[in-house]
Amino acid sequence: MAEGGRCGTIVRVPTLRIAQDAAADELLSRDPLALLVGMLLDQQFPMERAFGAPRLLADRLGVQTLSAAQLSDMDPEELVRVFQGPPALHRYPGSMAGRAQEVCRALVEHYDGRAEGLWADAPDGATLLKRLNGLPGFGAQKSKIFLALLGKQYGVTPPGWREAAGDYGTEGSRRSVADITGPGSLAEVRAFKQEQKQAAKAAKQGPGS
Repeated sequence: MAEGGRCGTIVRVPTLRIAQDAAADELLSRDPLALLVGMLLDQQFPMERAFGAPRLLADRLGVQTLSAAQLSDMDPEELVRVFQGPPALHRYPGSMAGRAQEVCRALVEHYDGRAEGLWADAPDGATLLKRLNGLPGFGAQKSKIFLALLGKQYGVTPPGWREAAGDYGTEGSRRSVADITGPGSLAEVRAFKQEQKQAAKAAKQGPGS
């Protein structure tokens, strides 16, 4: 889809290499809900494991594609057990199982249970960012990163998407999961994040400390 056009259904299945696992990345590439859940789990957890988790979740549920309706209707305690594994789908499986279920319920209520409903009729990047920011667990930064991921790798390019994504939308950047296309870029993004942490720590300590 040409950049700057209205975003609709994905005309071709992208080839993502975020999880660094063929089966996990195959699911992320064709299942928008799997990608959304991976983004939700990308918090206090290694990126590739967060985005590999939807494949484990699908396998444990015995499905080929995740369903927001199914996940929203599951008994919460049962879903927690699914998240616990082993291996666990997140460092905090209980709370993240609950958050994932909240996201799925929001999709069922507002977007007919379709993750792609978030962007299918979004007239511009600002509107899509607002919709993402309205999801449980999606704060300002996570929403911008996911918007950048959609634009850079998923073919979702409403007018103004780069501007709405801020620095994460910059072409050629290595700031977030939106820029991961293989092991090399994963290492670059991880190095950038480490530099940011060190800079923040130094700023907090102040000069001469």
